Amino acid sequence: MAEIILGLMGGLGLFLYGMELMSKSLEKVAGAKMRSILEFFTKTPIRGILVGTLFTAVIQSSSAATVMVVSFVNSGLMNLYQAAGVIMGANIGTTVTSQLISFNLATLAPAIVMAGVVMLMFCKKVKLQRIGEVLLGFGILFMGLTTMSSSMSVLKESPQVVEIMSSLTSHFLAVIVGIVVTTVLQSSSATVGIVLLLANQGLLDIRICFFIILGCNIGSCVSALLASLNGKRDAKRAALIHLLFNIIGTAIIYLILTVALEPVTGFIQMISRSNPGREVANAHTLIKIVEVIILAPFIKQIVKLTGWLIKGDEKKTEETFKLQYIGEKSVFSPTTAVFDATREMERMGHMAITNLERAMNALITLDEEDIAQVYEVEKQIDFLNHEITNYLVKVNETTLPADDAKSLGGLFHVVNDIERIGDHAENIADAARSRMERGVDFSDQAKRELSGMLDMVIKITTYALDMFSRNNQEHMQEILDLEDQVDQAERELQESHIQRLTRGECTASAGMMFSDIISGLERVSDHATNIAFSLMDDDPIEQQKEKRAQAAGR
Repeated sequence: MAEIILGLMGGLGLFLYGMELMSKSLEKVAGAKMRSILEFFTKTPIRGILVGTLFTAVIQSSSAATVMVVSFVNSGLMNLYQAAGVIMGANIGTTVTSQLISFNLATLAPAIVMAGVVMLMFCKKVKLQRIGEVLLGFGILFMGLTTMSSSMSVLKESPQVVEIMSSLTSHFLAVIVGIVVTTVLQSSSATVGIVLLLANQGLLDIRICFFIILGCNIGSCVSALLASLNGKRDAKRAALIHLLFNIIGTAIIYLILTVALEPVTGFIQMISRSNPGREVANAHTLIKIVEVIILAPFIKQIVKLTGWLIKGDEKKTEETFKLQYIGEKSVFSPTTAVFDATREMERMGHMAITNLERAMNALITLDEEDIAQVYEVEKQIDFLNHEITNYLVKVNETTLPADDAKSLGGLFHVVNDIERIGDHAENIADAARSRMERGVDFSDQAKRELSGMLDMVIKITTYALDMFSRNNQEHMQEILDLEDQVDQAERELQESHIQRLTRGECTASAGMMFSDIISGLERVSDHATNIAFSLMDDDPIEQQKEKRAQAAGR
C-alpha cells in the first residue's frame, strides 16, 4: 500500500508541476498580447465572455485569468461589468484542460517531454525556448497522469478502497469533497483530472462525479479571493463576482441534477460513447456552459449584489504618500505588473506636470501657498520615485511575458526622467522664493516669454506621457517638432534677455534667474522626449537628425 500511495503522490506532483509549468509558460508566451485583447475587446459582457473563454483556454488556468482580471479592476483598466463577463468566460475556458486530459495522450508524453527539452537546451531564440517549456509542462502533466493511473489500477483491486469509494453516495458530501480538494490543490483542473482518472478505473460513478465537479467550481475561487485581500474595494468586488457566480451556478445545477439526474446522465453517456473519462470532461464543460447561459442575463444584478455586500466607493482624492496601483493596495500578477507600474508612473507624471505649472504660476504671481504646495508635491514625487523603483526591482526578479521583460529597462529610465521634471519644478519654486526675498522683478516681456515657453513644455510633456502610458503615437511627430521648437526658443530667449541686460531693462539678478529657468524648461523638454520614446526600438530623434544632415549635405 505504501508503494501505491507514493506512486499516487509522485504522479500528482508531476501532474501539478506540469500544469503549473505549462500555464506559466503559455502566460509568458501570450501574456502581453492576451492582456491587450482583454483591454480592448471587453467593452460588453458578451464580448467579455468570449474573450475570457479564449484567454483561459490559451493560458490553461482560470485562476491566473481571474487574478489578472482582479488586477485590471484594481488598476482601473476594467470596470466590474466587463470583469464579470471575462470571469464567466474563464469558467468555460478552464474546461479545455479536462478535455485534453480525457484524450489518452500518455503514449506520446515521453516524446513531448523530449521535444520540450531539446528546444530548451538547443534553441537560441527565447520564444522557441518558451514554447519548449510549454511542451515540457504538457508532457510532464501526462506522465504524472500515467503514474497516477497505474497506481489507481492497483487500488481498484483492493476491496477496502472500492468500498470506501462506492460509499460516497451523498451528493452534498461530494460537493464538499470537490471544494476541499480544489482549495488544497489550488486548481480545479487538477481535481477534475483526478476525478477523471478515478472514473476511468471504475472507482467513481459518473453520477457522483457531477457533484464533485460542482464543488470544484467553488474551490477554484480561492486564488482570486486571496489575491483581492490587499486590493482596493472594486478588486474585492471582482473576486466576489467570481465567488457569487460559482455559488449561484452550483446551486442551480445542483437542483437540476437532483431533479433530472438520470436523463442528464443518459445524455452525457450518449455523447461520450460510454467512455468514463470523456463523460467527466464533457460533464465539466456542459456544466460551465449551462451556468453561463443561465447567469449571463443577470450580470448587472450580480455586480449590484457585490456593491451591496461590499459597501462604499473608492476615494478619488490624491492622498499624500500613497500608492494607487502598486504596493500594499495592489494585486500582484506578473502579467499585469508592468502595466500597473506604468499606471503609477502616469500618475506620477501628471503630478510633475501640474507641479511645473504651479511653480511657474508661483514665480509670476509670488503666491506663497503655491510655493509651499510645490514643495509638498515634490516630496510625494520623490516618494513615488523610490517606491516605483523598488517595485520594478521586485518585478525584475519575477518571470514576465517577453514584451514586458523587454520594456522593463525603459521603465527605470522613465521614472527617473519624471523625477527630474519634478526637480525642475522645485528649482522654479526656489527661484520664486528667492525673487520674493530679494525683491527681484521681471519685465512684462520676460513674463510673457516664460509663459510661452512653459506652454510648449507642458504640451510636449503631456503628449509624451500619453505616448508612453497609452502607446498613443498620434502626436509623435508633433513631439519631435516641439522638441526642436523648445530648443530654438531657449536660444532666442537667452539672446533676448542678454539684449535687455545691455539696454538696462532688467537687473543682473533677474537676468541670471531668467536664464536658469529657461535652461531648466529646455531640459524638461529633453526629459519629456526621453519618456515618449523610452519603449521604442528605433530612435526617431536620431533618424530625424540623420535626415537633416543628409538634406544639408545636398
